[in-house]
Amino acid sequence: MLSKEEFKDVFELNFDKIRDFIFYRCGDREAASDITQEVFLRIWEKREDLKGDCIRPLLYKMATDGFINHYRKELRRMNYKQSFGEEDDCGLSPEEEMIGRESVAAYTEALKQMSEMQRTVYLMSRENGMKYREIARNLRVSVKTVEKHVSAALRLLRTKFR
Repeated sequence: MLSKEEFKDVFELNFDKIRDFIFYRCGDREAASDITQEVFLRIWEKREDLKGDCIRPLLYKMATDGFINHYRKELRRMNYKQSFGEEDDCGLSPEEEMIGRESVAAYTEALKQMSEMQRTVYLMSRENGMKYREIARNLRVSVKTVEKHVSAALRLLRTKFR
């Protein structure tokens, strides 16, 4: 059982780390904070079944699951909006719209096929504009490891867009 004091310690030690972990996957600070709060709420609700020494891996697993659920909800929301024509029409032809949707679908599929580390490093580099050295420092890996994962992610994307 996780006591109130132990939960407070786990929260204080891990909240920012979990929020950053999620942020690097979704690029949205507000969503990352919301997902992190949900993770800790679920930990609090399950505190009677948990031990303080095995919480950290569970936090990261729950954070990953929370991000995936958030991502799926966003996709459903966007698909719903598109089905009712709520998307902003920029004067694109139907063919251009179709190509755009196919490109987004291919990009999304490629992101799903990347390993967790590849996706994280790629998004930090390309979406957040972080330098390899910053990414390496944040993830506590070498710059060469970051380069390797970005290269692998780019190779996968190239194959998807050929």
